[in-house]
Amino acid sequence: GEAGQDMKVMILAAGYGRRLLPLTEVTPKPLLEVNGKSLIQRNIETLISSGFDEFVINISYLGQMIKEHVSHTFPGIKISFSEEVEPLGTGGGVSAALDILGKDTFVLINSDICHDINIKNLSSDTESAHLIGVKNPDHNSDGDFSLDGDRLIIKEGKNDFTWTGISVINPTIFSNFRDQEGPFDIWKSVMTKPIQNKTVTAEITHSNWIDTGTFERLELANKIYKDEN
Repeated sequence: GEAGQDMKVMILAAGYGRRLLPLTEVTPKPLLEVNGKSLIQRNIETLISSGFDEFVINISYLGQMIKEHVSHTFPGIKISFSEEVEPLGTGGGVSAALDILGKDTFVLINSDICHDINIKNLSSDTESAHLIGVKNPDHNSDGDFSLDGDRLIIKEGKNDFTWTGISVINPTIFSNFRDQEGPFDIWKSVMTKPIQNKTVTAEITHSNWIDTGTFERLELANKIYKDEN
């Protein structure tokens, strides 16, 4: 198959979506719609058309709704759910799903992004992690990381790029976190050492990418994608 087709995909869908209250009081964030389609459906459709066919989705808050929606929308697709009693954060959520994900490198993606990024050719060959970044959007003007060649570095103060929430993860970077209790963040904890060791790589895309975490950006996504049919 093409590069990437053998990788499983983990979709993060367990958060509370507090910045989108009161919408998220009754609808979990991944089920909010852009142009009549849920965010999670858009992401799964893009992944399927990019050659991926096996999915793990972590769910917690209003998780049953997500499960029913996804199972109903994608009846023939291989999807496992990792259920969290309380949301475990991006790091804790992945850690809890490692038994389902297995030992191989996998793609990790946030369920609440809207994007046109080409993910067909993502390589599974990464020592620790490979991230896709964009030039900093207004809402994250200080950035998350910079690049030294293809190596991800974090400078003091301002950085050049923002993480899209799309990456390829080698599960070995979780080996010291298997027993960590409670919620934790992948960026602030799991990635720290690999970034210091310069084993994390990144690429920059100029494609459309919107993190729909606020009303303003959900509205923006609806504007950008309203004429797609």
